[in-house]
Parts: sequence; structure tokens; C-alpha cells
Amino acid sequence: MIRVAAVGDIHLGPGSEGSLRPALAGLGDHADLLLLAGDLTRHGTPEEAAVVAGEVAGLPVPVVAVLGNHDHHAGRPQEVTGVLTEAGVTVLEGGTVVFDIHGTVVGVAGAKGFGGGYAGRCGSEFGEPEMKAFMRHSRTCADGLRRALTDLAEADIAVRIALTHYSPVTDTLAGEPPEIHPFLGSYLLAEAIDEIGADLAVHGHAHLGTEHGITAGGVLVRNVAMPVIDRAYAVYQLSPRPDEAAGSLVAPEVRGGAQ
Repeated sequence: MIRVAAVGDIHLGPGSEGSLRPALAGLGDHADLLLLAGDLTRHGTPEEAAVVAGEVAGLPVPVVAVLGNHDHHAGRPQEVTGVLTEAGVTVLEGGTVVFDIHGTVVGVAGAKGFGGGYAGRCGSEFGEPEMKAFMRHSRTCADGLRRALTDLAEADIAVRIALTHYSPVTDTLAGEPPEIHPFLGSYLLAEAIDEIGADLAVHGHAHLGTEHGITAGGVLVRNVAMPVIDRAYAVYQLSPRPDEAAGSLVAPEVRGGAQ
């Protein structure tokens, strides 16, 4: 049984030192892996990233992250990534990381994702250059996730997790104003997940959304934005299928205290 802890949208910065670390103190008793689903900082500065790094450095489990829109705001995502990497966090953008957890190989494919909307209510690469660039970026992010998931599939990884900041489905946006759905995610992410396959998809970004969702292909999706889960992290239990080809999500065990 693989226990995956996840949280997004923690929005830390100077003045919030120590706000998350106490809740993570016993993480090793409840989880085997911690996923951070973007918007780790407030404005994407290295100083804010240093606060995040201080909260998660030295944890007894691997920490894997993607960046979010807030982490890009200052235009210094590479510096933010560097600070987190120095603290032992694996930051993914169109890449993968693999762990052997209790004899089961677990792979995480990560990409920030982007907006654009959902099938039947989405933008297209047509018209003004600005709209073309917007949708092209959305497709580029989804293609990065697709390539990363493909790498895991070709390596025959037993349990595969897709980690994004933006949402792949509308299910987990329930509660958000429909007018802003195109800015909260893209169906292109779900297409990539369903095409290649995953056992769990985790995202953040939608603060007023809902925790539980599912792709058209049946992959379970979880919105782990901290305002949604209302705790320091949620834990989901994944068990490999008998053939070890993929995992299956069982009833989640939820741990962690509210911040």
C-alpha cells in the first residue's frame, strides 16, 4: 500500500515561517511521499521559496513539486526551482521521478499545466496572436505531461501519478464561478492522462473547488488546494494491481491538521 500525501496552494512567504512544519512533523508515520501541487509562494520570489524550503527540508519522505501561477509571477521560476532543489525537493516540469516504496516502483509525472477551458467550452488557436499564444502554451504544457507519462508507461512503472497545478477536469472546479473555469485548467491535461494512463491525478489552483473528480477515462482526480482540503495535507492510499502494471486508488485515508 502506497500512501501519497498531497497539498497545493500553501502560498508561503516571509512571516509564515513555521506555519506548515509542525503539521509535517509526523508525516513519515502517515505517508510515503509528499506532493506539492503548485502555488507554493505568494509572488514567486526566491525569498518566498526559501520559506517553503525551510518548511519541507529534511522530511523523512521524498518531496515532489510542480510550480503554479503564483510561483511564476515574479518571472523567476528557475530561481524558485533552484531554491527548492537545494532543499531536496524534486521540481518537475514535463519530467518524471521514480521511487521504490516498500518494493513497489512509483512514478510521478509533473507539469504545471495551464488554462484554456474544457471540451465544448474552450479556446482555440485561432484569431489574434495573443489567443493563439495562450492556447499554444496550454497545449505545450499538456504535451509535456503526456511525454512524462509516456516515459513512465514505457518503463512499466507499477504506480503512476500525474501532478499538475491546473485542473484537468471540471468536476473539481464545482464551487468556482463558471466564468473563470477557462482560467483554472484545460481538458488537454485530461486527454494526456487518459491517453497514456495514470492511477491518480493531483492538482491545486481551484481554491473554491471540490476535492473529488474523475476523468472521462476513469482516472481519479483530487484537488488538494489547501483551502479545499482544509488541512495541512491529504493522504491517498494506492495499491498496485496484481499484475503490477498499474495501481488502483482505494478509499483515501485523510491525515493532517488544519493550518
